[in-house]
Amino acid sequence: MFGWLPYAGIAAVLIGIAIAFTKWLGDEWTWINRKIIHFSIVPAIVMFYFGKIPAEVFSASAFVFGLFQLWPHIKKREFSWYQIEHNYGEVFFAFSASVVPLVLPKEYATALLLAMAISDGVTGVVRHYYFRRHGFNVKLKKHWTGSLAYLITALAIALAFLDGDAIRKMMWAGLLTLAEYQPWLDDNLAVPLVGSLLFILY
Repeated sequence: MFGWLPYAGIAAVLIGIAIAFTKWLGDEWTWINRKIIHFSIVPAIVMFYFGKIPAEVFSASAFVFGLFQLWPHIKKREFSWYQIEHNYGEVFFAFSASVVPLVLPKEYATALLLAMAISDGVTGVVRHYYFRRHGFNVKLKKHWTGSLAYLITALAIALAFLDGDAIRKMMWAGLLTLAEYQPWLDDNLAVPLVGSLLFILY
């Protein structure tokens, strides 16, 4: 009945290690730290895909993690090494990740979760180093270099996990890239929303 417990425990420990590591890196690496934590959810996604962590457990865990990250914002005591005042992206990410496995089939949910974790993480790292190299404020800027990285990784994920022809997979990756880049809605909400709507293609 509780065969998933060791796997959920391993996933939680890996996320905890990532948070501890980013704290060690410090405030100077805030934007990179946020992406490292994004990457740290990948083992949990893989365990979900292979049936080691049930959708309900994955969802509940992500929801609790979202509450854990929301509380410092409410108290105005953000974890300064990866949280940014008035930016709730990491909270939206966790809450979105809690909904996706409950409303979408496992294979499709896995692809979307991986895009949220890996593609978003890669694009953030690429943009960080681009702007750092050019002397700009890296915290809240977007650039085509990051979007290109997003498109490439999202396409690789689509090819690996989604059914359908290459055109639909390219369309999926391209529309998620646009959802990530658009300036009106936080990408941690926009990507899962657009990705969920795109399920009709599959």
